[in-house]
Amino acid sequence: MELLKVFFYFLLPLILLQLLVQVRRSRCLPPGPISLPIIGNLLSLGDKPHRSLTRLAQTYGPIMSLKLGQLTTIVISSPSMAQEVLQKQDISFSNRFIPDAIRACDEYKLSIIWLPTNDRWRSLRKLAHTHVFSGRVLDSNQHVRWRKVEELMTHVRKCCHQGVAVNIGKETFQTSLNVLSNILFSVDLANFESNEAQVFKDLVWNITLESGKPNLVDYFPALRAIDPQRIRKRMSLYFSKLLSLFGEIIDKKMEAMKACLSRDISEGDVIDMLIKISQDNPKDLDIQHIKHMCVDFFVAGTETTSNTLEWAMTELLRHPESMEKAKNELKRVVGVGKQVEESDISVLPFLQAVIKETLRIHPPVPFFVRQVCTEVDLRGYIVPKGANVLVNVWAIGRDRDHWEYPMEFKPERFLDSKIDVRGHDFELIPFGSGRRVCVGLSLAMRILPTVLGSLINLFDWKIEGKVNPENLDIEEKFGFTLQRANPLLVVPIPI
Repeated sequence: MELLKVFFYFLLPLILLQLLVQVRRSRCLPPGPISLPIIGNLLSLGDKPHRSLTRLAQTYGPIMSLKLGQLTTIVISSPSMAQEVLQKQDISFSNRFIPDAIRACDEYKLSIIWLPTNDRWRSLRKLAHTHVFSGRVLDSNQHVRWRKVEELMTHVRKCCHQGVAVNIGKETFQTSLNVLSNILFSVDLANFESNEAQVFKDLVWNITLESGKPNLVDYFPALRAIDPQRIRKRMSLYFSKLLSLFGEIIDKKMEAMKACLSRDISEGDVIDMLIKISQDNPKDLDIQHIKHMCVDFFVAGTETTSNTLEWAMTELLRHPESMEKAKNELKRVVGVGKQVEESDISVLPFLQAVIKETLRIHPPVPFFVRQVCTEVDLRGYIVPKGANVLVNVWAIGRDRDHWEYPMEFKPERFLDSKIDVRGHDFELIPFGSGRRVCVGLSLAMRILPTVLGSLINLFDWKIEGKVNPENLDIEEKFGFTLQRANPLLVVPIPI
């Protein structure tokens, strides 16, 4: 009897108050579809979440709430709402949601990409910018990128003479891979005569695929101990292979540095510099951080670059009039049959427009995912503590309120426009914005036009098989990045 009195007088009011607070909060959430018990809106995601969430946003608006398992997810699908999250309230939304896949090999504890915005993250990001991606460093290793693009053109020329089709994604991936490996390690990690690049590409793709794959553990954290889909187990294997590869390279460099104590470190490469910093200040940077930094650079910087180049070639082949305009500009400015230099980029506005339009329609990463650590007011709606905020970059690039004929490939739209990709124009944010903007943006915007421009200025191209340009498929393969479902195989023709 006494227990009943305690329940009715004390516990019941507390339970009712908690229920009232939950109902009130749910009323303050953005609108969204009705969720099913336990699983919520998981069935709404499908195998191409960027597309299904774009369709849902057409019904529920540019800020929408979903229940994905036990997680509240806020989906942002317009430039103005993206600006609110990524710029105006950047501090509240600066931490990334950590997929369970990224817990493999402690990647989330050591990676610039996944660390929260704390002192360690700021220190590592500053090191990456200063020693890898600053304008001074990029200018100093411009000759490396030129040489790697020249090697790609030599390989394509050989395929041209043999009448062999070129796998654009695979070959440009190798170029991106070797650009980075030469900047970091002063070595090539692959060559055109072997299958090493494809093995590395498959490894990187598997990491991006598993990272972006819907994982029950992310929606039901209680399942973490059993890893039901074995995603973390597979990621441990992929990360271990990369960490082992980079560890061997770093160990050899450390041995070489010990054997040559008088060597001037300023003459070394990036890893030489980072090893020296680690030896002088082990609390600020250790070898594990360097290895995971290499994983970040190669996973984030190779697949995204080659995907964009493959999509750009796809769209130019599907739109011969755009290909002709790009070729005519290159002929006029660079000279037909010549490799494009980085100094040419600023005077090639149509080529730059082709890159921007490709990034608009085919952003390298379809979503930016954040997690809030405290309750946030977002345009009058409440984003509860622990909620995920998902910025649908793919949808923003197709926003009819900001783009005329958004589904059409029209590079001309950028010729008289000041819209850029550097994170200030929220209609076009393929590299993100705010403090989490992609640290490798400047390198990407040097590689993309020089490789694409050289490919179309040195050769004409024909789609392998009897496929008309307008029928060339644009099917996507969803992962953390967006890749063509089928590789682009095209035959180079001498000009």
